[in-house]
Parts: sequence; C-alpha cells; structure tokens
Amino acid sequence: MAADEVHESPPRTVLEQKLRERSETHVEFVRAAEEFARNFGEAGTVSERNLKRLVAGRNRDGSRVRPRPATARLLERMLGLTIDELLSPPDMVRSVETGEQELRQMLSAARRVNTEVLALLHEQLTAVRRLDRQLGAAVAHDEVATKIRQVVRLRSHSLTPDTRAELAALLAEFGTLAGWQALDMGAVAESWQHYERAKESAHESEDVAFEVHSAAEQAFVLIEVNETATAVELLRTTEQRACRATGRLLRSWLAAAYGEALAAHGQRSESLRAFDRAASLLPSDASTPDGPYVVLDPVHLARWRGHALARVGEPEAVDVLSSALSRLDPTFTRAETGLRVDLATAFSAMGEREQGRLHADRAAVLAAEIGSARQQRRIDHLRSSLKSSDTVQPGRVSRP
Repeated sequence: MAADEVHESPPRTVLEQKLRERSETHVEFVRAAEEFARNFGEAGTVSERNLKRLVAGRNRDGSRVRPRPATARLLERMLGLTIDELLSPPDMVRSVETGEQELRQMLSAARRVNTEVLALLHEQLTAVRRLDRQLGAAVAHDEVATKIRQVVRLRSHSLTPDTRAELAALLAEFGTLAGWQALDMGAVAESWQHYERAKESAHESEDVAFEVHSAAEQAFVLIEVNETATAVELLRTTEQRACRATGRLLRSWLAAAYGEALAAHGQRSESLRAFDRAASLLPSDASTPDGPYVVLDPVHLARWRGHALARVGEPEAVDVLSSALSRLDPTFTRAETGLRVDLATAFSAMGEREQGRLHADRAAVLAAEIGSARQQRRIDHLRSSLKSSDTVQPGRVSRP
C-alpha cells in the first residue's frame, strides 16, 4: 500500500478489511475492479472517490452509504460476500479460543473425508461439468470457484497422505475446468493462473496423468495469445512424458492437442500425422473411470480434426465438421458453438459465404447464450473478413 493508505486504526468495514488483506491501494483496487468487470461482463463501476466512501461505511452526514445496484453486484462477485456484509463493521474481537475452535473444526472435517465423501465431491464435479458444457461458464463459473475454495480448505487441513493426494487430484480437475472457463470468457491471465495452481495440485497428487493433463491444458492459453511455437514445444514434451506413464485415452487426447497446436502454427502435415496417431490410440471404451477427465470419442476427435483442417484451409474440413455436427451430443453447447465457427470458416474459405454466414449467425446466438467471449471474438473476426470480401470490386457485385 502507498504510505498515505497505511492505517494504524482498525478497518471500519469488511470492505476496507478486504482491501488491506489484498494489499491494494484504492487506485489498485479500482483498476482490479475495472478488469474484473471487463472479464466477467459486469456493468458496475467504482471510482476511487466512491470507493473511499464505501470503505468508510458512512456518508459525511452520518447516513449509511449505499452503492448503485450494478456496483454492489460487481463488489459481491469480486469479493464473495454480500454488499451488506461488505459494508458492515468487521468483528475485531475474535478471541484466541475462537481461532482454535475453527482450526479444530476444519481438522475434524478433513479427518472425515473418506471414500464416500470423495465420491460425493466427484459427483459434484461431474454435475458442474454438465452445467458448464450445456449452459456455459456464465452459469457455472461461480460454482466452480466455490468448490475450489472448499476443496482447498479440506486439503490444507488433511494430515492423511492418501486422502491429501486424492484431494489434490480433485483440485487439479476443478482447476483445469476453471482455467478452461476463464479462457472461454476471455480472461486469459486468470486462465493461466488457474492452470498454474492446477499443475501444483497435480504435482502433489503424485500422479503423472494429472500432471501432464494440467500442463497440456495450459498450452491452449498459449495458442490463444498466438504463442504457437511455445505451445507446440510444450505439448511435444508433454506427450513424450506421457508415453509410458498414462493410458491410451489420455495419450490419444494429448496427440490431438498436439495436432491442434501444430495446425495453429501452420504445420499442416505434422498436424494431420498427430491426428492420425490420436485416432490409432483412441480406445473403443472412451470412459475415464480413473485419471483426469477428458472428452474424446470418434465424434469429438472428428470435431477436433476438422478444427485443425479449417485452420490450415483444407476443403476436407467441411465434410469432417458437418459429419461431426450431425452426430454431436446436443448437450455440448460450447462444443457446438466452436464447431459452427469452424464450419463458417471452412465454408467461407471455399467461397460458400452464404453457408458460412448461416453457421456464423447460429454460433453467435449460442456464444451469447453461454457467455463465450472467446468464440464471439472468432465470429467477429470472421464476419469482418466476410464483409471485406464482399466489397464491390470492378465487374463484381457485392452480396447483400
């Protein structure tokens, strides 16, 4: 904190206490709030002047300060507390006994984490994954963040090595899901940090499968920011590490991920060979009872290969993607969104701009429904390309 914001007096509100815990000045918190609002589509804003009034909890006339509803929602989502809680005085009389009692409670809760509890936590992860794939991060992101906090507390108080390792693996799974959600919402820096924490948890699990999966997922952040050469190298070394230490399904998924990175880097032949390898590794039973969760079967592998083909401008992409779309489980809304963007790209590359527009329009509707900033950017870029290609040229009539 800046010197003029260092206080000896106790915080007047929980909000002021939170700022001190974050070690942020008013200016830094305002900037963080602006970034959060952009990343998560919040309309609320908070100025430095308004923040000073809020942390005081009272107006100059002594009346209780109340922010605008949009500002209240922004602060609530950022800090995980209601606005009434944030503006209330903090409890400054927490005794040593209370602290000891809380520690004993968490140690006791961690000791009760058994096979049944772990199974329940995995069921909750499965449920939130279904929400995420069908309704998008706009609905499921907050729930994932809540579960991460819960599992972190249990793991940090667990003294049983096997249980702690199980919780670490579970935390890696929640972390990779949170990273993918943040990436889809356009928050690439936040996504990177989720993957960093997921890798740390995976390492503690002492299971190579979770470690290579977390590392490989992070490569998609690199692709998103056009660090394609780095992504290729990361996935190459990750696939090599997994060769003898993981099952066929994960190795197939890693080969496909490597193929996408190669396509993004413009290496067509190498990309297609990677996808051929993924197909040869794909087991007939694509379930994942053990190890990290990956979604890969013949339909999703075709969707993934079609994405790579569209990236490198192969006409074959249209047939591959159209077939995948006709067989895709309709609950995979985010997958359908990306698939339609790929189809729009492939059709446009073939000169079938009307077909391209149809898929782009449907993808735009889906992207808006699930809050996918990532796919919306792809759609905007594609539409811009389509519009520029329809500019009137000598002897040519533009499309309406």
